[in-house]
Order: sequence, then C-alpha cells, then structure tokens
Amino acid sequence: MTDIILQAFVTMFVIIDPIGLTPMFIGLSAGATAAYRRKMALRAVLFAACILAFFALIGHEFLGLLGIEMSSFRIAGGAMLFLTGLEMVFGKRTTRRSENAEEIVAEHEMEDISVFPLAIPFLAGPGSITSIMLLMEGQDGNFEGQFVILAVTGAVLLVSLVLFMLSDKLEKILGQTVSSIFSRILGVLLAALASQYIIDGLRTALFSNA
Repeated sequence: MTDIILQAFVTMFVIIDPIGLTPMFIGLSAGATAAYRRKMALRAVLFAACILAFFALIGHEFLGLLGIEMSSFRIAGGAMLFLTGLEMVFGKRTTRRSENAEEIVAEHEMEDISVFPLAIPFLAGPGSITSIMLLMEGQDGNFEGQFVILAVTGAVLLVSLVLFMLSDKLEKILGQTVSSIFSRILGVLLAALASQYIIDGLRTALFSNA
C-alpha cells in the first residue's frame, strides 16, 4: 500500500504542480480582492476534484463512447491556454482585473477564472486526467488501491487550495512591480507550455494514426 501511495503522490504532485501553479494564480488574479481569490480558489479545486474523480472512475468508458482521444484534449487545451498566456504577456489581463476590482458592483462580477484556466487545464488538464486514469487502471480490481489513489489526489488538490489561499500574502511580499514583471514572464512560460501541449497532442495523434 505504501508503494501505491508514494507512486500516486509523486505522480499527481508533479503533474498538477501546486507550487508552480501558485504564481500562475497570482498572475491571473492580479488586481482582484482577497474574497474573489478565495472564491476562485475554492471553486477551482472543487471543479477539478469532480473532473478528476469522473475520469478516474469512468474515464475510459466515457472517452471511448464519444470517440475522443487524449491528444484532442491536449490540442484544444493548449490553444486556449496560449491565448491566456498572450494576455498575461501584454498586461491586458492584469489591467482588466485592476479596473474590475475598482468598478465591481452587484450586477457586474469579475471574470470567473475558476473553471478556465484554473480547473481546466491547470489542475485537471490532459496530464493529470491521463495520469489518474493510468493509475486507476494499474489498480484495476483493487478497490482499496483505487480509493488510495483518489485520496492522494484529493490531498494534492488540498495543497493547491492552501497555496492559492495564501496568494494575496505572497503577492504583497513580491510587490506590485515585481508581480507585474513576474506575470509577464509567466505569460511567456504559459504560452510555451501551451505550445508543448499542442505539439504533444499532434505528435500523439500522428504516431497513433501512422
């Protein structure tokens, strides 16, 4: 059982990467209120948990029924993520969030980032979906092992939630100027990551169809 726990934790922690996602969360929520960040963090983790649990339990059957391959998830997710990265590089997202934070009223809520890009594809992206499906498949018939995998994945998501909740304090430590520079640098990295998603998706599709 220890081997299952270690394998699941290392795999899901590296793939989801809570530490690496925290700066992304800071960049995406720049200019937002602490209440907004808490709400987005909680919703994102809950959505991601539901998505990962769904694919862990009936992922293979669902994708097979629709005739969808994981390469399609990588390409589509990469394309959307690339657009988000461009916004961060040119400061459009930060500027828009700062203005929204000042002008927010009851009928004009700030943009919801909990589903995209936080839940999908950051927390529950092609990599984490594929990983949990493979981990569950490796414990096929071992319900105790599958429960452990789900529990470990939940623990990794909980770590992500805690770090997201502390993002306002981390941003204060960094400062406005450093945060702005950091956001643009992360935008470039995000665009590169998105490109890699697309490349991996195309490579998988081409080789599988060769």
